Amino acid sequence: MADYVKVFSTEKYVEVCLYADSERLLALSEKMQSANPDAYMNGYNWEAFWAYYLKKQDPDILSGMKTDPEAGMYVAYWPLSPENEARAGRFEALICSMVENEEELCRIVREEGGEIEWD
Repeated sequence: MADYVKVFSTEKYVEVCLYADSERLLALSEKMQSANPDAYMNGYNWEAFWAYYLKKQDPDILSGMKTDPEAGMYVAYWPLSPENEARAGRFEALICSMVENEEELCRIVREEGGEIEWD
């Protein structure tokens, strides 16, 4: 997959790491912020965006999910299980799909950004 998102498994967790400071996401962040000034896409605002988006589009991914955002990274993680590994894989694919569809991301932050709880 892409260099801006990776799935990792540890002894206890399966994690999806989104690298907000990657070159690709920094460029995308500028476009998103142009669409909505509140959409400065650090790890905290990626958390806000995905919480909003997943609730509407694939709430099952949120089942048991915890997050750990930082300035340059967003991490979602679940207890390690086959079901959660499937959730992590779906989330990774969804992230890649949305990042590759910049127009849709910008449309969402422009038209629905007022509903997102930005950092």
